[in-house]
Amino acid sequence: MALNDADFGLQGSSIIKEWTGQVQPALMASFIILFFMEAWLWVRNLTFKRRLPGPFAWPVVGNAMQLGQMPHITFSKLAKKYGNVYQIRLGCSDIVVLNGDAAIRQALIQHGTEFAGRPDFVSFRMISGGRSMTFSNYSKQWKMHRRVAQSTLRAFSSANSKTKKAFEQHVAGEAMDLVQIFLRLSVDGRYFNPSHELTVAAANVICALCFGKRYGHDDPEFRTLLGRVNKFGETVGAGSLVDVMPWLQCFPNPVRSVYRNFKNLNEEFFAYVKDKVVQHRDTYDPRVTRDISDAIIGVIEHGKDSTLTLSKDYVEGTVTDLIGAGQDTVSTALHWMLLLLVKYPSIQSKLQEHIDKAVGRDRLPSMEDKKALAYLDAFIYETMRYTSFVPVTIPHSTTSDVTIEGVHIPKDTVVFINQWSVNRDPEKWRDPHVFDPSRFLDENGDLDKDLTNDVMIFSTGKRRCIGEQIAKVEIFLVSAILLHQCSFESHASQDLSLDCSYGLTLKPLHFTITAKLRGKLLGVVSPA
Repeated sequence: MALNDADFGLQGSSIIKEWTGQVQPALMASFIILFFMEAWLWVRNLTFKRRLPGPFAWPVVGNAMQLGQMPHITFSKLAKKYGNVYQIRLGCSDIVVLNGDAAIRQALIQHGTEFAGRPDFVSFRMISGGRSMTFSNYSKQWKMHRRVAQSTLRAFSSANSKTKKAFEQHVAGEAMDLVQIFLRLSVDGRYFNPSHELTVAAANVICALCFGKRYGHDDPEFRTLLGRVNKFGETVGAGSLVDVMPWLQCFPNPVRSVYRNFKNLNEEFFAYVKDKVVQHRDTYDPRVTRDISDAIIGVIEHGKDSTLTLSKDYVEGTVTDLIGAGQDTVSTALHWMLLLLVKYPSIQSKLQEHIDKAVGRDRLPSMEDKKALAYLDAFIYETMRYTSFVPVTIPHSTTSDVTIEGVHIPKDTVVFINQWSVNRDPEKWRDPHVFDPSRFLDENGDLDKDLTNDVMIFSTGKRRCIGEQIAKVEIFLVSAILLHQCSFESHASQDLSLDCSYGLTLKPLHFTITAKLRGKLLGVVSPA
């Protein structure tokens, strides 16, 4: 994962002072010894180890310096030279990179078990109190954990369930809060950056899903939670760097400093979630499922499945995973959608006409309108495909030897999955560099579901994101309500660049918009 200079804060000045003192001579000696040890291993690998196709790797750093600011694009360029399955080296770790729709689906679907592992990274063990489903390795325990999480989440996205309706009500309420905030920030024609408000809204929805409660945007406890979630995104990259380059811990540098905070951050975040889950245990009623926490407590702690051997701290682990992942994915998707709406005003107008025709002006859109809003769905899928804002999945590892497209990959190999290459694959998509929502509509104007399945943003196979359906409900409903209630514009002088910053997700660079009310401001109708 790439880190920006800004992530390092004011640590640089103190590091320089320490560097110029007694640390520098010892560091240089250690580095020289390390260099020759690594060089010996490098030569040995060239001589004795059959190397997979891939670029030349330097001692100590491997190919780290070649990846640039956008590794997913570099991976795609390397695939043109070395094929869709090749090897790079980061520090002391050999890593296989998979590119292209055919190779990735062959690996994750046809050989799903062989690619279902996670690397044994120290940073992964720190997350969710060591009970993370997302970051833990493939095992019988992991399969049980995933089955529990899937079954409980299904209730919040299955048709006609009370929990589903309650969740959609939370989403609609948050969307209308966003409308009012956007209008307030746009008074007298002012322009604002929507990034923070979208982050707050997405985090609030996932908290409502997990804890049955939406917070006020200025609630101190909620702001503390948001700060921890944001810091997680900043520090997980440093953790990954140290996992593959452990020598970064041997001398003062910004990555080491961030990494040392990683454990404390995870402990604080996990403690926050644990406190909420304990409150749920104390007030648990098997006759009423208030939220995800109740549902998971019911299965793990009060369920009748005698084969289930998960301890109760897996409840906290699952909830922590959902909060950490849910808000970032949804807020980033909405962020890109707003940028594309103001960049392509003709598409925005067409979407609004589409929604007005299907819904009318006297009520807000709901999930019941989804079948009649194919063009909005197409816009959402094209946003996910075009931006591919989750460019590379969390690293996988192989659980056994496996061969993909004629390339043999040994057991316990770290694997990077380049989702960006799937969404921009010219063999799969017509004019992949063009933003065109209509590509997802058939000749009758209906959504082409086969084509939507080709978009890869939530991964696929055994590690496919279990919160995918929940996220899609939230993205659809929020975007429908925002477009129904508001029109969005950017300043005429603003260059709406599609450049982005690289991290756990690709985020648009700074841009500003203004919002204008379309007709009358509507309220959210409470369910019967």
